[in-house]
Amino acid sequence: MKMHKYEEIWLILSVAVIIIAMGITGYQAFALGMGPPSHKETIDPAQVDSTAPFDKPGVYEVGENQYEVVMTLEAFQFVPNEITVPQGAEVTFIMTSKDVVHGVNVPHTNLNTMVVPGHIQEITQTFHESEEFIMICNEYCGTGHNMMSATITVEG
Repeated sequence: MKMHKYEEIWLILSVAVIIIAMGITGYQAFALGMGPPSHKETIDPAQVDSTAPFDKPGVYEVGENQYEVVMTLEAFQFVPNEITVPQGAEVTFIMTSKDVVHGVNVPHTNLNTMVVPGHIQEITQTFHESEEFIMICNEYCGTGHNMMSATITVEG
């Protein structure tokens, strides 16, 4: 069977694009470690209160101007619901859900993630401005969803 010249060119280009895309994805996943979370980040949702670090939620200084916020999300509340960090601090949020899927969003920042029961979610944000931020649940989680919020105070 004879192919038209343009068909042959398009076939070669499309196969090349697919191979390049697979190569980039493979490089990102294996060489840069940008793959999806592994099984290591799981937790039994029924045992959250007795599993470290979630047995002691709160704000912890872990280095010079570096903080960890250990949070649990459950029926219409963030624990802790008031977070205070200094301006310019790099804050890593370590979160898990006890009940249903929750969405975490802090408007005017890059903090936006899903927190799924049975999994541990980590996300890092540096707060450059001294102000008060509101953390909201942006995934419908039940009848009290609209009341689910926390406050992040960045002190100058």
